[in-house]
Amino acid sequence: MYVIELSLKLSPMPVAVQRKELVDAQALYATVKTALERGGPKLLELTCEKEEDKQISLLTSEVVAVQIYEKSAMGAGSKRPGFSFES
Repeated sequence: MYVIELSLKLSPMPVAVQRKELVDAQALYATVKTALERGGPKLLELTCEKEEDKQISLLTSEVVAVQIYEKSAMGAGSKRPGFSFES
């Protein structure tokens, strides 16, 4: 399972959806990235393959970052994928 996670302006919690196959996750990542490059307040609709009832629509102008990672990369006691600051 692969997670596509979006960070939003002024929101401490990311929005995440999942894809079963890497190819599908990479395609969604590319779609979000293209929407960000074009700019403007465009509506982006996302669905989740794991939780099929999970749907979200958001403005691309509110997205500040997108990342993709394999869900199995999150083990007990390990840090979440992505960038973080160590104190």
